[in-house]
Amino acid sequence: MIEAVGLTKRYGAKTAVHNLTFRVRPGAVTGFLGPNGSGKSTTMRMILGLDTPTSGQVTVGGYPFRRLPNAPRQVGALLDAKAVHGGRSARQHLLSLAQLSGIPARRVDEVLGVVGLQDVAKKRSKGFSLGMGQRLGIAAALLGDPQVLLFDEPVNGLDPEGILWVRNLMKQLASEGRTVFVSSHLMSEMALTADHLIVIGRGQLLADMSVTDFISANSADFARVRTPDTDPQQREKLVATLTEAGGQVQPEQDGALRVTGLGLPRISDLAHAADIRLWELAPHRASLEEAYMRMTQGAVDYRSTHDPRAGFQAVAPGQPLPPGAPQGWGQPAPQAPGMAPGQPNPYAPGQPHAPAPGQPYPYAPGQPHAHAPGQPAYAAQPPAAAPSAGQPVPPQAGPAPAAASPRTTQLRALPDQQAAPAAQPPATPAEPNERDSEDAR
Repeated sequence: MIEAVGLTKRYGAKTAVHNLTFRVRPGAVTGFLGPNGSGKSTTMRMILGLDTPTSGQVTVGGYPFRRLPNAPRQVGALLDAKAVHGGRSARQHLLSLAQLSGIPARRVDEVLGVVGLQDVAKKRSKGFSLGMGQRLGIAAALLGDPQVLLFDEPVNGLDPEGILWVRNLMKQLASEGRTVFVSSHLMSEMALTADHLIVIGRGQLLADMSVTDFISANSADFARVRTPDTDPQQREKLVATLTEAGGQVQPEQDGALRVTGLGLPRISDLAHAADIRLWELAPHRASLEEAYMRMTQGAVDYRSTHDPRAGFQAVAPGQPLPPGAPQGWGQPAPQAPGMAPGQPNPYAPGQPHAPAPGQPYPYAPGQPHAHAPGQPAYAAQPPAAAPSAGQPVPPQAGPAPAAASPRTTQLRALPDQQAAPAAQPPATPAEPNERDSEDAR
């Protein structure tokens, strides 16, 4: 059994866990729920002696973890599946843990078979997928055949078959009288696996009860009632009858009625007495997710916000907006800061990142690499023709190049901005070297 009394942990001015008191009893799977940052991992670390409580205490089997004799044989835990040396194989990793705890080597092969890693036992763990790493972590927790087991997100990265296997494993371990403490954010999985729940928010205890009691205490049950769709008068008559009897009736989006304050037998009797036909009369039970969200809505620290750029997708002129399009869908992108009105926004979808006509190129001071609007910055150009004898070189032009090969044409440098040299006689074409000849071919 795990027992925490007045457990508190502070990190400077931050209080991660405050006055937490609970018990995790053997023979049942206890789910540990709470929003991100609520203190679940910190609590588990204090249970395992990895963090020292600021005040209060937590014991396992009546002893603090650090005082347990041969703790790995009494407590198994999976907190971080990546806490494995990547250069070791799965069997070497488990064998090193077994040797440190005095566990026979044959137990290593047993747990590898339990988690389904016997075929990759000699493979280095750095090549494992996320799900395989989770299986290896579970094998490490089961290595000492302990009576107390702690799992933090054990189904993270597992496929559906692996999730079902973990669910059955947890239930089997609890049926053997072991203490099983599981932290998870998957409400649907906790509803199928856990028998009892401990819920915390911002480091404080919110609930400590069975799954059934938790759902009942944090949700409102109601009845779904539907009358024939072809007879609206029947629906109106039923609403009046149920309201007169003390029920609260609200319409549903699919045309059914949500009725609270009256049980199903009472609704059936009232409809029969009023000669109203019913097409549907069914109870609605809230899910664990609905109950959890209702309880923890005030204890969530990290909430998402609306993306101001969401919905800015171009729609062709004259085209209708898609059904259910949010506000702002298809509208032009807002004007970028520092740009003149009417000037195209270079950051809008579909806009080329090029300067407007007449504008300097923004990426090079002095515009040494300027180019004509609509032309690529580094397009290949034909080699300049050599001037005839005695003809002056045009201003701002560099020396005439030697015989240009296709390769030198592609790598032709842009003209610089220095003064032009004096006129020179035409250069004698150079013999193409072996590399240029190969490029030309």
